[in-house]
Amino acid sequence: MKLLRIGEPGRERPYVALDGNLVLDVSDLTTDFTPDFLAGGGLDRLRAAVAERAAEAVPMPQGVRVGAPVPRPGKIVCIGLNYADHAAETGAEIPKEPVVFMKAPDTVVGPNDEVRIPRGSTKTDYEVELGVLIGARARYLESAREGLAAVAGYLVCNDVSEREFQLERGGTWDKGKSCETFNPAGPYLVTADEVPDPGALDLWLDVNGQRRQSSNTKNLIFGVGEIIRYVSRFMVLEPGDLINTGTPGGVALATGRAEDYLKPGDVVELGISGLGSQRVTFVPAP
Repeated sequence: MKLLRIGEPGRERPYVALDGNLVLDVSDLTTDFTPDFLAGGGLDRLRAAVAERAAEAVPMPQGVRVGAPVPRPGKIVCIGLNYADHAAETGAEIPKEPVVFMKAPDTVVGPNDEVRIPRGSTKTDYEVELGVLIGARARYLESAREGLAAVAGYLVCNDVSEREFQLERGGTWDKGKSCETFNPAGPYLVTADEVPDPGALDLWLDVNGQRRQSSNTKNLIFGVGEIIRYVSRFMVLEPGDLINTGTPGGVALATGRAEDYLKPGDVVELGISGLGSQRVTFVPAP
């Protein structure tokens, strides 16, 4: 299934997207795709509802806002340097273990919302990433297979970063990752049963129509199941938590050119095969 949320911020309604650009309103089953809904068998109830009520689907409304496909995550766990070409372009060694950092949960916005360049920014950057939504508690898992079993679904994420804040201002990476609106997500949450191999997905990103990133998740150093297994040794992953799995090469950081970083008015489009695409415009922070 493809889950999406339609409506203005704070007033989104839950839908399931069907073939033929049709959508089915499922707000009678749940007010939102919450952690309790995911943990309590909500996806199975949605599948049953779609099977019974597909004829009630209507064309996708025109001109409506699509929100992030899940409400605010409990936490966002990010994996750094998880593609060899990205590690190489930044001058880093290929990590022997996953590089883990956190991102503020309130960075999540819709797939076509504006992204705010923070005050004082000189190096706002883009990162197309496969997002993984946790659907079952993951704690001290023993295998990558158990990790995959904890996945509710997959989505497109842009791990927007301010590189000066991240790398030149001391401390941890988090303050260059957690600026407001720095995690556009969606448009869909595609349930795990419809993504049989998360390690075989094309992903791409354009800035103002120019291709900057192009890769496939087969190039992940640490695959989805292993990431979840590993992270579960250090923290408990709960339903509704989001993992950003890392970005391939092609980021502005690698070029060293000021003109490659994002400026107000820049349009960034990105997508992952089978998961949909985003189109966000960068604007100054108010």
